[in-house]
Order: sequence, then C-alpha cells, then structure tokens
Amino acid sequence: MDDATIRPLGRPGDLGWVVMAHGEFYAAEFGWDTTFEALVARIVADHAARDDPARASAWIAEQEGRRVGCVFCCDRSGHDPSTPRSARGGRPASDQGADERTAQLRILLVHPDARGRGLGARLTAECIRFARSAGYERLRLWTNDPLVAARTVYLAAGFVLVEEEPHTSFGARLVGQTYELDLTRPAPERRAAPA
Repeated sequence: MDDATIRPLGRPGDLGWVVMAHGEFYAAEFGWDTTFEALVARIVADHAARDDPARASAWIAEQEGRRVGCVFCCDRSGHDPSTPRSARGGRPASDQGADERTAQLRILLVHPDARGRGLGARLTAECIRFARSAGYERLRLWTNDPLVAARTVYLAAGFVLVEEEPHTSFGARLVGQTYELDLTRPAPERRAAPA
C-alpha cells in the first residue's frame, strides 16, 4: 500500500531539500558533478522569487513524515537562463516554443527508497492537472537519456519526444531530450508506470 502524500511546496526546508536531494542522488546514480546541483538551485531560487501561484507551482511527496519526491510546474513565457545551452550554442532546446501558453515540468525526483510505487506518475499527474487548470496549452520538459525511469513516466502520461541533442553537461556526455504534452487534447487513459 502506498502511504505517500503529495502537498504543495512551501514548508521550511522544502527548497533546500529539493536542491540537496538532486545533488546527492544524481551524483550517486549518474556521477553528475555539482554543476547539476547549481542548475537545480537556480531553478528553485527562480521559483521562490516568483509570486504567481496561478501560473507556477511545485509539490513535495512525503512518506512516513519525510520528503521523498518533488516536481515543479514553471511558467515558460520568459527566457530561462538556468537551462543548459544546446550543443548548437543557440537557445536551449527547452526554451524553443516558450510562450505564455507553454508551461514546463521541471526537476521531477523520487527518492530511491520510494521508487516503484507510482509516485513519479502521481507527481507528474499533479503537474499536468495544474498546467491544464492554469490554462496552458502545452507542457514541455527537458531531460537526459540516462533517466530511463523518468522517461517511462513521461511516455505513460502522454508526452511525446520532440527533440534530441547531444551535449556535455554536469561532467558527462549526454543526449538531451525535449518532450511535449498537448494539453488541449483530452487526458489519455491512465497507464501504469513505475517510479
């Protein structure tokens, strides 16, 4: 039985936990360096500095009183300097198509101890629900090829791969992947996804 709860981000310690958890887990699992943690810190700081709860939100998953996951839904109407530049040296892939009709799912994370129970799918569904209710027409996300479990969650939620591009970031050679979900279409029937 899954006893995890999802609540809005906003308690003392939430912001710091998101940054710390990403830094620690991605270093341990993928060998990424602190430039990734710095990217997450910028995303979190940008979110904390914005005051538009109708256009952006974030959630924390808790299990047995401890934080075990998170996801952010960010407004994509402005340029976001915190996303790594594409290998072409132009705008980041995740900035392409950015406008007031497009939101971005960012920094989805599920603690290794809480994986395999559908928590990643629940966090993603919360982000999608919010984006639809906020009036967005599209939801985009940028991820990287080693994140197989996350990709499974995104595909099960109806996201479609729209771009891939090799790059070197976070101390690793990666393939950046941009996915998009058309929010004007009816929600797909729920498919089970691990994570």
